[in-house]
Amino acid sequence: MTAAVSPVFPHRLPRRVHAGYALGSLATGAFGTVPGLLLLPYLTNTLGVAAGVAALLVLLPKAWDVLVNPVAGRISDRTRSRWGARRPYLLGGGLALALLFGSIFAAPFGAGPTAGLYVALAFLATATAFAFFQVPYVAMPAELTGDYAERTRLMTWRIAILAVAILVSGAIAPMVVTAGGGGIPGHRWMGLFIAALIALGAVGAFLGTRAAPIGQVTESEPSLRAQLAVAGRNRPFRVLLICFVIQSVGVAVVLAGVDYFAGQILRDPVNGTTVLFACFIGPALLVMPLWSRIGARLGKRDGLIRASLLLALPALALAAAPVLPAAGVYLLVALMGCGYAGQQVFALAMLPDCISYDTARTGRRQAGVFTGLWTAGETFGLALGPGIFGLVLQLTGYVSSSTGSAAVQSDTARLGVLIGFTVIPALLVGVAVLLLRGYDLTPERLAAAEDEAVARSSTETESTHG
Repeated sequence: MTAAVSPVFPHRLPRRVHAGYALGSLATGAFGTVPGLLLLPYLTNTLGVAAGVAALLVLLPKAWDVLVNPVAGRISDRTRSRWGARRPYLLGGGLALALLFGSIFAAPFGAGPTAGLYVALAFLATATAFAFFQVPYVAMPAELTGDYAERTRLMTWRIAILAVAILVSGAIAPMVVTAGGGGIPGHRWMGLFIAALIALGAVGAFLGTRAAPIGQVTESEPSLRAQLAVAGRNRPFRVLLICFVIQSVGVAVVLAGVDYFAGQILRDPVNGTTVLFACFIGPALLVMPLWSRIGARLGKRDGLIRASLLLALPALALAAAPVLPAAGVYLLVALMGCGYAGQQVFALAMLPDCISYDTARTGRRQAGVFTGLWTAGETFGLALGPGIFGLVLQLTGYVSSSTGSAAVQSDTARLGVLIGFTVIPALLVGVAVLLLRGYDLTPERLAAAEDEAVARSSTETESTHG
């Protein structure tokens, strides 16, 4: 068996570790938001790529991560360094991610088919770098603490910074495009701005977790196939993963539609995107402590169900946006943001529980493989969302443009924008909640598994010494 690192679990982590780990969300939030928000409009409204082709160009590079992420997890599981198994990738993968992200919007060939191919290749390279940052980053909570409640606190910090990252990148990035002159020049400046934000998050997470526990050595499964088989037999993880991936698709459809919804439904292409993002993320920062309390009282699974419904129902109500006052639209978006905050907190707090449950059952630490599968699913979902939205635009006759501004659209195309931004994500997020009936990993069951693991370890130790 190949050696892997097993965590040493303090019950409470220092605040500096909470804050340091959370800074990594500047990188994950920026990369998860900006391509989903601006890449599809960039292709259709600036580079003149047809909506259907643009959808494929956005989808295929991230679909590559479905293959890369589990490999990145396995590699990080087997990494040995004085910085531990994960932290080297926070620095190396994060800086590579920043550099390559800027290249996506460099547009060295101007507008046209060649430009679309260039964007796809640059996005593919960036997605690969993101895999080697995100997978080790997401694996870390299972190794930082074994305390059930402490994981929720750690995720609360992370999602708070994630909300800030989404707000800064999602709300300010369109403003940078405009301030940079719009079109290709404006997008180049925006790419540099987001690259700097990603680099800040990567370096901050690397330095901020230097006091985090590294752990001791235990065994891991000998092959990737064996590790994937173990993950497949972990029912709580399997249920949670499928639910989260489907909901990620729904969230990504919303992100992909913001710019179109602002321009075609709200008729505010200049400020609408920024205002929508501020309404979506701003309230999320305020309700984060509330979701933490709800999780402590009701449990993580029930908290996830309530948060998901708070995300889905206002999205469905937004189908009436053409006849609603602007204040009503923004209020519904704010409610969606509150639900999104809780959905992220609880899902990401439940993931380390599933990993610890596996460690207790098998005696092997395989956090990298679990988070590799998790991030592969999430990345694919975030890529599939714009693909679905682009397909809806194509089917409803959306007209592309190479001027940097959207062309005049038909009523049918505007209806496609409305349905894509409201009904489709509401159904995806809401239906996925039904899967959580199969999630049965309670704190009591997790504690029992960990107690059995301790007893088994003690028996093996006595047998060895005997």
